[in-house]
Amino acid sequence: MRPIRPAGPTRRHLVIAASAGAASIALPARGQGSWPGKPIRIVVPYTPGGFTDQMARLVQNGLQTRLGQTVTIDNKPGANSIIGVDAVAKAPPDGSTFGVVIAAYAANTTLYPKLPYDPKKDLVGVSLMGISPLLAAVNNNAPFKTARELVDYARANPGKVSFGSSGNGSAAHLTTELFKAITKTFMVHIPYRGAVPALTDLMGGQIQLFFDAAVGLINQGKQGKVRLIGLSHDKRLPAAPDVPTFIEQGFAGFMGSTWAGMLAPAGTPREIVRRMSDEVGRIIRSEETRARLDAMGTFGSGGTPEEFDAFISAETAKWAKVIKDAGVKPD
Repeated sequence: MRPIRPAGPTRRHLVIAASAGAASIALPARGQGSWPGKPIRIVVPYTPGGFTDQMARLVQNGLQTRLGQTVTIDNKPGANSIIGVDAVAKAPPDGSTFGVVIAAYAANTTLYPKLPYDPKKDLVGVSLMGISPLLAAVNNNAPFKTARELVDYARANPGKVSFGSSGNGSAAHLTTELFKAITKTFMVHIPYRGAVPALTDLMGGQIQLFFDAAVGLINQGKQGKVRLIGLSHDKRLPAAPDVPTFIEQGFAGFMGSTWAGMLAPAGTPREIVRRMSDEVGRIIRSEETRARLDAMGTFGSGGTPEEFDAFISAETAKWAKVIKDAGVKPD
């Protein structure tokens, strides 16, 4: 007769239980009923295909993979990004809605005193995704071929140099106004509805100077359609290594860029904001994404929510001074 074993877990049962426990710990948080429990929407306040849209789509697939949830891009253009940003500000703060904005977001605070949202109370930073410093291009037949020659000519001929921009209050416009202030020159602003018509007139000689994001000018410079005379940053771009910075050329402190960053509605749980920030940062810093950013003339970032909030505050103050000093008004 076999001895009766005491009731209780056998060694085999304990191993199985331990394995099951380890597996349950390894399960993604979503399996435990936490965020994200439903599809995520990223609002882009511009039309498809532009810099903002490209930056949002740059992280879309990675977020879907890492979060195990559908991520959609919702383009809501209009009113210099105000319509789309307002949609983010008024969305439920449950972690299902985010937005990607660019430098215009910081400028709009000053340009439009009566915004439908309060940037400080209705929205919070998630992560600065990337900075795209502006390149300066001049017409091939312009009577200046370098940044120093441009400044000397503009000082000797006030009002004879015209510069284009993608619109009043755009990063291109404000960066050129900052350049004018630093160099104490007077040049005439010609606003366009977008960068493409401005670039067309630059190549045609209707304007002599145009600042724009690198992705819009690098190829034209390489093809000899325009002359690239400087980069408004403190280091050169990998995609345009032969173009010197303005700082290198003696224009101390001159920096201007567009940038992309992610926002969330105020009230979104802090742990969700931090998790999204961490995931965006991991994607931005990956080798695959970094290579794509280099080709776009953009320096990847991927900082913390606090760092992005501080960055927005600094950008808002910087461009507020330029806007007020130059008397810039929205269209």
